[in-house]
Amino acid sequence: MKNGKKAPGKVNKGAPSGFVISLIVHAAAFLLAGMLVVFTVVQKDEPKFEPPKPVDRPKMKLKKPKVKVKKTAKPKSTQRIVTKVKKANMPDIQLPEMSGLGAGLGEGVGGFDLGGIELTPTVMGDDISSGNDLVGTFYSIMRDRKGRPLTYSKEEHQQAIRRFLKSGWKTSTLSRYYQSPKKLYGSMIMIPEMFSSVAPQCFGESDRDSQYWMVHYKGQIVYPEDITFRFVAQADSTVAVRINGEIVIGGYWYTHQESEMGDIWRSNSADDRKWWMGNWTAVVGDWVTLKADEPADIEILIADAGGICCLMLAVQEQGVDYEIRPGGGPRLPAFKTAMPSHDLQDIIYRDMVVGEVCLTNGPVFNDFGKMSAEKAKEAAELLKQVNAVTVEPAVTEANIETRDWTFNDGNILTGSFVTRIGDKAVLKTADGKQKKLPLAAFSAADLEYIDLCNPPDLMVSVTSKEEPVHAYEDGAKVEIVGYDATYTAKIRKKGAKPYPHELKAEYYAIGKQRHADVYILLDRQETEFSLDESNNFSFDFSGKPVHLRRIEPREWENADFTVRGEEGYGSLIVVKDKRGVIVAEKASAQWIRDAYEKLQAFPVGRYMNDHAERVFPEGIPRARY
Repeated sequence: MKNGKKAPGKVNKGAPSGFVISLIVHAAAFLLAGMLVVFTVVQKDEPKFEPPKPVDRPKMKLKKPKVKVKKTAKPKSTQRIVTKVKKANMPDIQLPEMSGLGAGLGEGVGGFDLGGIELTPTVMGDDISSGNDLVGTFYSIMRDRKGRPLTYSKEEHQQAIRRFLKSGWKTSTLSRYYQSPKKLYGSMIMIPEMFSSVAPQCFGESDRDSQYWMVHYKGQIVYPEDITFRFVAQADSTVAVRINGEIVIGGYWYTHQESEMGDIWRSNSADDRKWWMGNWTAVVGDWVTLKADEPADIEILIADAGGICCLMLAVQEQGVDYEIRPGGGPRLPAFKTAMPSHDLQDIIYRDMVVGEVCLTNGPVFNDFGKMSAEKAKEAAELLKQVNAVTVEPAVTEANIETRDWTFNDGNILTGSFVTRIGDKAVLKTADGKQKKLPLAAFSAADLEYIDLCNPPDLMVSVTSKEEPVHAYEDGAKVEIVGYDATYTAKIRKKGAKPYPHELKAEYYAIGKQRHADVYILLDRQETEFSLDESNNFSFDFSGKPVHLRRIEPREWENADFTVRGEEGYGSLIVVKDKRGVIVAEKASAQWIRDAYEKLQAFPVGRYMNDHAERVFPEGIPRARY
């Protein structure tokens, strides 16, 4: 009979094995549960981007750039060189043009016009924006938007202007007409009496296809102080200005002022049509007030339909006393957003009645309208420094004539060349004695020098060819308005003596104002060449055509019948050898020859006196007022 108790020392194998298995199973379950817990804890949801809340930041009022930047160009040195001298190069320095310094340096100089030799301003504006100008868009009603001919007339031109002005200046009303791809950036509207073709020409368009034109300028004006002013304008045929959406002046040719502008804008001034400006009396606008440093939107429309145009916009500041012109009326300053350069003043003054409108006085409507005297002084000092850099050391007579001569036997003689006689050269030594030596004894370099000292006998001259330029009316030629002159320098070698060396030629074509003794550098050209059998020992070279205007007086405007414009006057041609020594020259007047060194650096198209000093052109004489 079995006892229920275990026998001492006897091991029960079944129980411990089950226990171990149970432990393993529980451990595995625990481990699995722990892993699930761990993964649940560390596995996070995909992060979602939430944008930050907008932050309120104060907005700064943007101001336009204060400096007018143009291309710079390093001018070529064209000084008279008579021997090989190492020159100091002119540094690339952008230099402010200090126009208007004579009229109050510390007040209203405005912005700098940085040197731009390659850029020529026009009365319609510049090719490059200065940052404080108005953008001009050109329209022609003679063509559609693709440039194809349209049916047009003066009446259609006037209706197009009226539709635009009455629409609230919506350019969509002009969308059917041709728009020039070229933009111009203008700082003033000051076009004294001149041919209407100036507008299409400035925008690179044909006068034949653009006789009926409009230019729409748009931008902003600002002034550093509170100011109240009004516009005063001459309109032949249309000038209109809108500020912050309101028309403040609308001018049309005086015989059609009421019919074309009466239902759009009327002057409330007792001074309206009392003061002469350009070719008739001026329209006086409404008073406008600008708060200090608060920009105002401005739009200007100018338009004409061929023949003569006159589109001038001046300002009259409230509370300011102005000089009274002969014949009555104040001499007002031109409206401007920048000070005009000397070049632009030339273009305006040459056709403006003397003393009529001042280009450099008065307000400048930009955010840097005034320059301190200290800043102006700094700029003037910079001008002096840069000018000082361009001065080159003088070449003495001794350096020109005296040299070391090296002979084939190795001997060296110091002296100067006197002449060549047959197969011998005559030298002058330092003690004043002359020695006649055979050419065969000289080195190749010395023989070349002797050859250069015996230049060929040359005939030199400058000729011109003038082609008439016509104005167009309805696509047909009407009157001659000037000439396109092409100047050609001609160089001929006399005799059969060979001269196998390169030459350099320069020519200068000089014109003058038709009604005044003020001269103009019309063209300057230079080239290098040789005279040999290939060109029959002759050489010609020409510049591009130069336009010489001829403006006949109109009976209603000019009682003394002055013909205005430019005409040919004289020339200078200079030929140099490879050393820079002048070997031939011819001038049509002695003062032109005396001015040679100045003419080398004088800007083409600009005006001078008979000392080659730059001056302003002379305006047309006063006639009606």
